[in-house]
Amino acid sequence: MRPPTAARAVPPITAPVTAPAGARRGFAPAVALLDASLLIVAFATAHVVRFPWELSVVRPRAGWVEFATAPAIILIWMVLLSTFRTRDPRIAGIGGDEYRRLVTASLVSVAVVAVVAYAAQLDLARGYVAIAFPLGLLLLAVGRWGVRTALARSRARGLRLQDVLIVGDTEDVRYVGRRIAATPSAGYRVRAVVTDCEPVGTTIDLGPASAPVVSGIDDVLALARSEGVSAVVVAGAVRGGHERLRRLGWQLEEHGVELVVSSPLSDIAAGRVHERPVDGLPLMHVETPDYRRRAGKRLLDVVGAGFGLVLLAPVLAVIALAVRLDDGGPVFFRQTRVGRGGKEFPILKFRTMCIDAEARMAALHDANEGAGPLFKMKDDPRITRVGAFLRKTSLDELPQLWNVLTGSMSLVGPRPALPREVALYEDFADRRLLVTPGITGLWQVSGRSDLDWAEGVRLDLHYVENWSFLHDLVILARTVPSVLRSRGAY
Repeated sequence: MRPPTAARAVPPITAPVTAPAGARRGFAPAVALLDASLLIVAFATAHVVRFPWELSVVRPRAGWVEFATAPAIILIWMVLLSTFRTRDPRIAGIGGDEYRRLVTASLVSVAVVAVVAYAAQLDLARGYVAIAFPLGLLLLAVGRWGVRTALARSRARGLRLQDVLIVGDTEDVRYVGRRIAATPSAGYRVRAVVTDCEPVGTTIDLGPASAPVVSGIDDVLALARSEGVSAVVVAGAVRGGHERLRRLGWQLEEHGVELVVSSPLSDIAAGRVHERPVDGLPLMHVETPDYRRRAGKRLLDVVGAGFGLVLLAPVLAVIALAVRLDDGGPVFFRQTRVGRGGKEFPILKFRTMCIDAEARMAALHDANEGAGPLFKMKDDPRITRVGAFLRKTSLDELPQLWNVLTGSMSLVGPRPALPREVALYEDFADRRLLVTPGITGLWQVSGRSDLDWAEGVRLDLHYVENWSFLHDLVILARTVPSVLRSRGAY
């Protein structure tokens, strides 16, 4: 570590600068306008459905109370959406906090309207309320999903990003910087690195991107003030400890720059972390994961696999016939995989390769494009004509529903590992075997074969450590578009 100098000139950053407010300007008003429009649509729809004869001469006064109070209800709802900060740009585009705040604000809106209506003795039609509020919440959620999708695409193109400085030791900077660079939907872009561990001018590799070292930690305040970044990200410990970090936060606050501190806990879901303040010190308590068999998960597996096998029986029969007619070989391919607790089981798939595929693998060893112990080729000559289609559409994995039904696999879980993979496990990678492997999982919806082996292991460990029933449902929902895109399917 190089010692700081008393008067070191801070070199200018020559990369293009994004103003701190550039990624946020106009975001909240635009979303507020969208929210108001959607709520008007919801209440208008409820009015038309509940009072279809309002404009008729037969019932000229039907629904007039609801018509008169709707603007006030919409206003209350809009105010609460702002009060709960559902349009905060810092939570937009990533994570579930935005939706949680949206639901909370909407439920409070229902409660407020109910109390006011009771106190004022307003006789609102129950059917009108039963349509307007659920429809309003649904439209708001769909609207936010649309905004999130558009924002993610914009950020993936390098737009609407906040430039940040990242501060810390080299390894901490590299780890946090790579996570930021790999997740543009979070809204950050590492503009430069401030560290005492590397000489000025050194370029730090951040995976998809890179950033230059521009100065030492003593100059972070001057850089943040002069270069117009929107935040300073502290990756790990800094020299001076907690006291220096607190003072840095105060100093950055004076110049409108945010302080973002990276937690030393990685790949741990927020639901497992609980803050316990002790004399002003926020201690984070991390819950121990529960690896026991879950009754709800097993019920979902049995019901899902059972219905799947029954409903897809005609499809399975057609695929089986196509595989058989293609080259006259067997329909199914069985391969030994390692499941929960290290227990081996035969996985079942439709055969997609020629009969002598295993014997030909040695000759293709030099063409291996996979990472770690996995063998992968985008244009594997052993794949049959029918097999290429089945792999692209993931239809070859449908027979695994039988594995799910019999209990050796789950609908959602870590990727079922080969014995040769397990033999090479190190650094706690064998924790993947604490739960039942799945037909789909985070590896499936995140790129499949496009992922390197280390990234696949990281995603599987994240799933194992942070399992929840809701998370399983989200992964199942994400699997459908992932399969349709055929990303990494080969």
